[in-house]
Amino acid sequence: MAIIGIIGGSGLDNPDIFSNPRDEKIATHWGEPSSPLKRGTVDGVEVILLARHGREHTVPPTQVNYRANIAALKEAGCTHIIATTAVGSLREEIRRGDLVIIDQFIDFTKQRKMTYHESFEPHNPVHCPMADPYDSHLRQILIDQCRLLRFPFHEHGTVVTIEGPRFSTRAESNMFRILGADIINMSIATETALANEIGIPYAAIAMSTDYDCWCSDEEAVSWEAILKVFTENAARVTALLKGVICKI
Repeated sequence: MAIIGIIGGSGLDNPDIFSNPRDEKIATHWGEPSSPLKRGTVDGVEVILLARHGREHTVPPTQVNYRANIAALKEAGCTHIIATTAVGSLREEIRRGDLVIIDQFIDFTKQRKMTYHESFEPHNPVHCPMADPYDSHLRQILIDQCRLLRFPFHEHGTVVTIEGPRFSTRAESNMFRILGADIINMSIATETALANEIGIPYAAIAMSTDYDCWCSDEEAVSWEAILKVFTENAARVTALLKGVICKI
């Protein structure tokens, strides 16, 4: 039986989608996760929510204990993970409020623990394949549900993950566009790599909240602008989650 882990990003840390919610604390070999796990059911399916940055958004992107977060969901029995995240758009056609069902990432972080393997057994190195890091079955369910709900969305997208918490310079933003990134954020590549390594199918729903700073016709990104757009459209992401959970 599926148990769905949901990692809530900015503006979607406590969606009101549960029946019989209860908190559950799990300490892992890698430390404590960003928040207690909230366990409940959605249409009879067991769901576990984790707030990536803490329930009051007190944990900066680089300080998130991604290894503990993914390990805690694994230890709690999660068979699948769906993550939500606010992103900046690096493409004119990806507008504010659009959803993107991510299929590739570029990792531009510098300081993070990206693996559970701090050493190898003698003559037994472990190198995790990452050519297609997002689970195709989960992605297709998300795509089909976006179509059903007639939400504005993009069924492909490459996210570049930067260290943060600062935003990009204009030169960096333009460089990421040249490299082929479509959207930008500060978390998803790290989570994706660890979920793959630990063996949990993972998919991510991104909501575009701004145009980063490459677009000279737009104001440069600010935290206030991101939160405003994501909050205004959080109901859309919640509806998408409710629609897909029973189909996994």
